[in-house]
Amino acid sequence: MRLDMLESSISGIAVSLFDQLCKGGSYIVEQVDQARQKVRDTEEILKASKNYQQKYETRHGQMKIMPGLMKEAIPLTSIYTAVKLLDKHSIRQFASRDELEKLYRDQGKRRFQTADRRHDGITIAKEQQYLMVLGSPGVGKSTFLRKLGLEALKGQQGQLKRQQIPVFIELKTFRNNTIDLKTVIANEFKICGFPDTQAFTDLSLKQGKLFILLDGLDEVPANNVNQVIEHIEAFAIQHNENTFVASCRTAAYRSSFQQFLDVTIADFDDGQIEQFIQRWFNSQLDTEADTANRYWELLQHPNNKAAKELAQTPLLLTFLCLIYEREQRLPNKRSTLYGRALNILLSEWSAQKRLEQGPIYEDFNPELEKDLLSKIAYTSFEEDQLFFSKQDITDRITKYLADTLDAPRHLDGPAILQTIEIQQGILVQRATDTYSFSHLTLQEYLTAMYIVNNQLVSELVSQHLTKERWREVFLLVVGLLGRQGSELLDIIDQQARTVINDHPNIRSLVQWANHITKESPYECESFAKTAIAIAIACASAIDSDRASDRASNLAKAIAITRARDIRIAAAPTTASLTAIAIARARSIDNDRKKAQVIVKACSRAIDKAIDSINYLNKIQLFNKDSLQELPSQLLILKIQIPQPEADFAEWVSYANELEDTFLNALGLRFESISLSAEEWNGLNNYLHAHELLLRCKQASIGISRTAWETIEKRLLTI
Repeated sequence: MRLDMLESSISGIAVSLFDQLCKGGSYIVEQVDQARQKVRDTEEILKASKNYQQKYETRHGQMKIMPGLMKEAIPLTSIYTAVKLLDKHSIRQFASRDELEKLYRDQGKRRFQTADRRHDGITIAKEQQYLMVLGSPGVGKSTFLRKLGLEALKGQQGQLKRQQIPVFIELKTFRNNTIDLKTVIANEFKICGFPDTQAFTDLSLKQGKLFILLDGLDEVPANNVNQVIEHIEAFAIQHNENTFVASCRTAAYRSSFQQFLDVTIADFDDGQIEQFIQRWFNSQLDTEADTANRYWELLQHPNNKAAKELAQTPLLLTFLCLIYEREQRLPNKRSTLYGRALNILLSEWSAQKRLEQGPIYEDFNPELEKDLLSKIAYTSFEEDQLFFSKQDITDRITKYLADTLDAPRHLDGPAILQTIEIQQGILVQRATDTYSFSHLTLQEYLTAMYIVNNQLVSELVSQHLTKERWREVFLLVVGLLGRQGSELLDIIDQQARTVINDHPNIRSLVQWANHITKESPYECESFAKTAIAIAIACASAIDSDRASDRASNLAKAIAITRARDIRIAAAPTTASLTAIAIARARSIDNDRKKAQVIVKACSRAIDKAIDSINYLNKIQLFNKDSLQELPSQLLILKIQIPQPEADFAEWVSYANELEDTFLNALGLRFESISLSAEEWNGLNNYLHAHELLLRCKQASIGISRTAWETIEKRLLTI
């Protein structure tokens, strides 16, 4: 084939990427007129050019993972979510472990990745000739490279605005000692039927018309890595008119390519998660059912914050979407859900990508690895430690191997850490020689696994029942226990009862709540009625915000399947507490304008209290006749609200009268709710234990009906 024809072919392909060729090939036809003897070759080039885009989209523009859940491939463009990249300034390479711990605590979120300098991935790729894309397993590196190729195919109509031909190469195919990138590129063209592919490739490289996408440097067999790196660097220097984008797992990237800009793919933020969900559930049926919005709202619920955390990784977000697509709900048995997510990272993802396993896996099986990781997770969680030094974690691995009978003696800590970090990304280097689990959820799940496997349920309850950060562990433990989960519920109930035994005033308050709701005709569990009574009593007390909030939370926990209970508990609680708080606030405030606002707010709060008490009387939740008179008493008090210019003594007197009115109607004495700080904390712990117990019941798997009914009869009783 003549040189000028090849050059014209390359230009025709790269400019608007096949547009000229597909619209009649006028550019090439001129060459045909000048060289009629090459008509056959020209037709082959035209045909191959037309096929290249189609075959690229077929081979690299489809996504199908987790075959057990995904029935057919999905076009990448239909679900692709804009990638955000972190630059070197966002990576805390030199942060200490203590600094990372403080940063995590201060932000008050479950997200470990704290960098806030994010850049649009396509924009960075458009500006850079050499780009190395780093990230953890499943974070979307391959998907990003494939998307870049699809955009390049669009030519000037695409986001990249490149007049280059994309060539996507999976580096894991470099399995032998002969590494020739040019030949691999030529084979990509050969697949599409290009004639004289070696000459075509040479000229394409010479003219700088190739957009070379090198995916998965970490997937190159270990014995070939150094050779492949040297070859790519030399090739990129030799053909520096072209564009190169490579990808590699962060943990496997040991030496920077001189001319490449290193960037890291950021975890998905809320906007990206929502966008992914909207694009995933975009069928006509999903649109009519509003599936995407319902699913996004479900993930936003506080009960699903750990599941949403997994959604920060595109691989696991895909898994969550597949689960919801099949079941139209998130499994409430979180132990099953998170266990499956862990297995995806441990083995399924590598198996689906057909990665060559290192020699270490011949003896280091998944069950042994889970046992090791659960030990590390539990020990660090016990120490309230989310970040740990490289030396610390390798010492823990080494100690585990020495203490475990079926752990091969030749394995060593550093090698296992490197393997876990590179192959699965379950342990992630957050800064120089500082590590954490990739997700707090996985650390919690592994901690729960260790507790169950080592029969530490009693210790869990006695030491951590009232600690909020252990809540998720409790919910996972009860799921992993299966039918034996009733034992955990029993122990929680017994521990809660110690509060009653240690604090007579709390015992009296619970007795009052039991009595005032006894034989109530309202159709609701007896413990739910007691909880509502305690919530209202707490709301009627001064300086009881924390206990009131806990009681309200308990009422909400009970109301998971009975939404009407929320109205019963929340309305009077909020109204009575607000009215009293407003009166107390006015008593120490001399600002006239603020006083006028407070008068109006106090009036509205009493109106709400009247409405809610009327509702309680209507449904006959309490067996107290004095509550029938409370609305009219409150109406009189509303009329008697002091004027803004009232003095301190008048407002104090009014606040006390308002409080006494509530207490008398409820049959409570002031002393009954004048608890000490220690007692309020004890009540807080008591209610927390019961709320957690109810959450555990919901998260349990296989607990018998009889076992639960036995526990239920004892809830919030003396």
